[in-house]
Amino acid sequence: MILVFDVNATLLDLSPLGPHFEKWFGSPQVMSEWFGQMLRHSLVATITRTYQPFDVLGKDALRMTAVRKGVELSPADVDTITAQMRALPPHPEVPAALARLKDAGVRMATLTNSPPPALAAQLEFAKLTDFFERQLTVDSVKLFKPAPEPYHHAAQEFGVPISDIRLVAAHNWDVTGAIRAGAKAAFVARPGMVLGETDETPDIIGPDLGSVADQLLRLA
Repeated sequence: MILVFDVNATLLDLSPLGPHFEKWFGSPQVMSEWFGQMLRHSLVATITRTYQPFDVLGKDALRMTAVRKGVELSPADVDTITAQMRALPPHPEVPAALARLKDAGVRMATLTNSPPPALAAQLEFAKLTDFFERQLTVDSVKLFKPAPEPYHHAAQEFGVPISDIRLVAAHNWDVTGAIRAGAKAAFVARPGMVLGETDETPDIIGPDLGSVADQLLRLA
């Protein structure tokens, strides 16, 4: 079994973005609106086959959010806010959980919507680089998750059937996309992250990566 990990929110803690949204928008909750707009951008880009890197879409989503909120953001403000995405800490339990999986001989890679330069910077800042055999992103197929192509690309990169790939993610749409592509999945049910009734339900669900790692190791 090859584990491929979503990065943003699954491995990395997005809370350091909160103070930026508090400063410019008056509420850290606006961050969720921005992230949602960024995901909508990525879905439109995938459906219409008009790929642009996720960080480009993120800046445009931020400008749109500012317009909706009646907030004026300069180009420098946009750069300051989005640059924080490259300097996020891991969730507290993540390094130890990844270490246990690696020590057990589990092969691991990332599979993220972030472009390669951003991903490399994120992993380096969070000190997670050495846990992963490969740094996979959707940039190779120019289609964002949850399209099936990114998950199949991961299988091709490792030379295994898609059924040997298991995605680990804290997003319902990512888990559902992986399972419908033929992969397995594990859901990290962090606070606020839930599965809907129309989503696929994976066989592994845990409140954090430590719990998910425990279940994965029992299957090994």
